[in-house]
Amino acid sequence: MLENLIAWLGSVDLSLARFAAATLLPLGLYLLTSGLDDLAIDVCWIWGKLFRPQLPAPSGQSDPALALYIPLWHEAEVIGPMLDHNLAAVDYSNYEVFVGVYRNDAATRAAVLDLTLRHARVHLAEVPHDGPTSKADCLNWIRQSMLLYEERHDLRFELVVMHDAEDLIHPQSFRRIARYAEAYDMIQVPVLALPTSPLEWTHGVYCDDFAESQGKDLETRVRLGGFLPGCGVGTAFRRAALDRLAEANQNCIFNPASLTEDYDNGLRMFGLGCRQAMLPLEPAGGSLVATREYFPRRQAQAIRQRCRWVTGNALQAWERHGWGQGLPKPWIQRWFLWRDRKGVWGNPLSLLCNLLLAYGVASWGANTAAHREWPLRTLVHSTPGMLGLLTVNASLLALRLAVRITAVARLYGVVFALGVPLRMLWGNWINTAATVAALRLWARHCWKREPLRWLKTEHCYPSREALMPHKRRLGELLVSMGDCSQEDINRALLTRPTGVLLGNHLVELGLLSEERLYQVLGIQQCLPMAEIGTSDLTARVARSLPQQVMQDWHVLPFRIQDGVLDVASPRMPSDEMQLSLQRFTRLNIRFHLVTPTALESLHREFL
Repeated sequence: MLENLIAWLGSVDLSLARFAAATLLPLGLYLLTSGLDDLAIDVCWIWGKLFRPQLPAPSGQSDPALALYIPLWHEAEVIGPMLDHNLAAVDYSNYEVFVGVYRNDAATRAAVLDLTLRHARVHLAEVPHDGPTSKADCLNWIRQSMLLYEERHDLRFELVVMHDAEDLIHPQSFRRIARYAEAYDMIQVPVLALPTSPLEWTHGVYCDDFAESQGKDLETRVRLGGFLPGCGVGTAFRRAALDRLAEANQNCIFNPASLTEDYDNGLRMFGLGCRQAMLPLEPAGGSLVATREYFPRRQAQAIRQRCRWVTGNALQAWERHGWGQGLPKPWIQRWFLWRDRKGVWGNPLSLLCNLLLAYGVASWGANTAAHREWPLRTLVHSTPGMLGLLTVNASLLALRLAVRITAVARLYGVVFALGVPLRMLWGNWINTAATVAALRLWARHCWKREPLRWLKTEHCYPSREALMPHKRRLGELLVSMGDCSQEDINRALLTRPTGVLLGNHLVELGLLSEERLYQVLGIQQCLPMAEIGTSDLTARVARSLPQQVMQDWHVLPFRIQDGVLDVASPRMPSDEMQLSLQRFTRLNIRFHLVTPTALESLHREFL
């Protein structure tokens, strides 16, 4: 019985070895082509860094009027924290925010209306039909809202910037865009994934992909004369260039039928002769000037998002724009169009390579343990040129891994970068599943003429701790909001006693009220102000934490609602404070700011 099983397994192994050997030659030739393609980009990037000057940065002084577009669909949970943080963090004075919502998305509409009451520069742009349609359609209606705003206020926005509801905008991003807009029509700020644990493999794939594409590939692409595909967020346009695009496309700036309007616009603007710039990864204010965000952290979400990318960037663009006919430097454009589209066949082939590798390792181990000849080795050696082809491909793979690890280590550290090989295998599976889904979606679209809908992924906004490195200093925020002049801040910094916080010293000098100080601190720290009336507060709630603990940490519980304990304090909540208070309650704790005077009064009455 055992001998029969061993014989059967040997025959199966031989059959699989013959299939693998027959597959290796065409597969190896494709991998050679793709590997040389990637190597060419790496060599051009190194050459450009060593021998080509950096992208010239014009030195503009003013802040031209800027319109920020944010299209939404079911983003009620994240749009509030996103705008509260970014409006406080962005170091730019002359901009307005236009937020697009659908009329049948009541929750998001209510959240945006609340923001318009709290922030004068936020404006609701309602899409007059039910959604979701496409992100491009939503953006077109945002533009109409902007045009109406210009008519009412007799002004003209010179720059338009696009962002999504989960974006963490760098404080210097708009200013950097304004500088480059003096010489370029389309500017792309780098987009990077926020760091997560190495154990989060799916999000780690995004960290790896964007570390390489944003720090190397797109910059090299533009240097060589290729068109710049927009990233959808952190993408800026000069108004004059958008007007040219509108004239050339019957006033339709964003193609409503496109699932990736960012890619489509980059290609169309290049065809109109617009100058494009991919900004290099450069530091400012202690961090790289880049849009940061959390990408999908679960497999299904990643497949859904990448399905949209494959459908829009590869299949739709292939149907609409062909292979770059009529574009400047057509051979360069065909090269990069090939790179953009090779995932349609390359992703499944990469997964096949992984499966063949797994089979080869298993077969070698089993035959070695049984002291038998390894059939696959025999077949490979009997095929002329096969061993040399495999050796060259293995060398190209090693170089590819080295470049990718270097790009990732530069942003996320060496420890995280060591996981690149394993995440590359996981990424092959995600990309293959996304490609299959895209081909199925495209086939149904072509066969049944069904419109392609907005394949939106769920978003989450970074925690308060992740936002802290992007906060603007209190003095900068007070000046930008018109509460103090720069001279007031400078004088307060010079006369401030040792150990006294700037805000408290401004209050002592009579330059700022205590109430206004804490309102601005709330904006800076993304913490709501507590409005506590003595008639609303009960002794039972106020004493839900031990008295000594409340006095030590200067806190006061004031509301219990939906399993959450709302706590007021004039102090910024630290991890230590959170852990200490959480020991005395099973409820989740939510912090609010309150002035020291108000807290002292409430303590006297209730403790």
